[in-house]
Amino acid sequence: MSQFWIYFQIGLKHVLDIHAYDHVLFLIALTVPYTFKDWKRILLLVTVFTLGHTLALVLSVFGIIAVKVNIVEFLIPITILITALYHLFTAGKATKNDGLNLVFFVTLFFGIIHGLGFSNYFKTILGGTATSKLLPLGEFALGIETAQIIVVFVVLVISYIVQTVFRFSKRDWALVMSAFIVGVVIPMIIDSPIWNR
Repeated sequence: MSQFWIYFQIGLKHVLDIHAYDHVLFLIALTVPYTFKDWKRILLLVTVFTLGHTLALVLSVFGIIAVKVNIVEFLIPITILITALYHLFTAGKATKNDGLNLVFFVTLFFGIIHGLGFSNYFKTILGGTATSKLLPLGEFALGIETAQIIVVFVVLVISYIVQTVFRFSKRDWALVMSAFIVGVVIPMIIDSPIWNR
């Protein structure tokens, strides 16, 4: 049980680390157009993201995929920017009837990108063979999923307060938050190590 708790906590801290806020920014960008009544769709999106993140770690642990760190560090803020821009331009438009659409596949892909960003560190904290890393990887994924649900819940609570107490419309809230995220992410892209030669 103690090993479970160790890797579960690493997963929690991976998402909730104040110094590595890119994960939280992505979750805010992903969640901002939704409300509590959309909880099934949000949970599915978060789980799809976790699956992509875990898939990237599995592929990395088994040596199937390896991507240069500076490329991944560039792609992570790009994924956040794309998500924020998508919600910026679709704010106020109905998305409930989309079903399993492009957003789910893009979320899966973005989960893979974010997982690749953590893969080098994850491989260094785990010793042993690739197959011996599968159980800790699952425990880590549960920590990530739990932390993401916490972040999404907080975003939904803030969204509810802003829309009911301060009378922001759902559309205006999505526009303001998406624009804020774009403003935060652009400097991250500009400061990316990919530009250094």
